[in-house]
Amino acid sequence: MAVLTVRNLPDAVHRALRMRAAAHGRSTEAEVRAILEDSVNPAGGLKLGSLLHDIARKARLTDAEVDRITQRDRSPPRDVNLD
Repeated sequence: MAVLTVRNLPDAVHRALRMRAAAHGRSTEAEVRAILEDSVNPAGGLKLGSLLHDIARKARLTDAEVDRITQRDRSPPRDVNLD
């Protein structure tokens, strides 16, 4: 996982983050992660996995069909000739 350092954070912002974290019952670091995640993944936004799951459910795929779709091709990569 990536690490992010925030420099020159005003004291008032840090205090507000600590208070907000306490109100949500988590650490300041966890609160900052939640804020960042919420800002880049807005509520109501569909994720690709959810969308694909809904499509498969509507198509009434069997478990065997889903297993076949999710099998990963483990063969080694092939060279591509672009000439």
